Amino acid sequence: MRHITQYMGILLVVLGLAACDQKKDDPQTQQENQSASQSQHQNISLLEGKLTFSLPQGMSDQTGKLGTESNNMHVYANNSGQQAVIVIIGDETALTLPQLSQKLQDQQRNRDPQLQVVADKSITLGHTPGQQLDSVVSTNNHSNWSTVVLAKLNNQLITLQISLPADNQSQSQSIASQIVQSIVIH
Repeated sequence: MRHITQYMGILLVVLGLAACDQKKDDPQTQQENQSASQSQHQNISLLEGKLTFSLPQGMSDQTGKLGTESNNMHVYANNSGQQAVIVIIGDETALTLPQLSQKLQDQQRNRDPQLQVVADKSITLGHTPGQQLDSVVSTNNHSNWSTVVLAKLNNQLITLQISLPADNQSQSQSIASQIVQSIVIH
């Protein structure tokens, strides 16, 4: 539970940074960036290859700025900080994935009473069961698409948080879905 609280704190930092950077690129630059990011992905491997996933081009490892490998948190973000993926390798837990997802929803709802839960469903990551929570989170009058993936590896909780601007919700949902589909836990 301590790691979920820590995760929520980091999520708020990332959302705050994204909310502060309201810089809009011109439409041509946005279109070029979207085309490039859709065609190229970078593969990430953690836990000695037991957790792998792909990120869109343009996201880089920001772990040293917002987290450390020693506390089992890895942060990937684009230059503006508006797109972020946070991976937390937590402690062992006896709670089920649906129970953890419900606790996470309750915590988010306490911070954002207007939280919009889009989906809370069971998924499979390779051969490992997982839980996916999709929602729209509001911070400082700015909305972000949030996809949280919960899974266990030897009873150790793995949390992967994807945060994207909700300005174009269908595009953010598509990017998050591509990342989720690439996750494999061995």
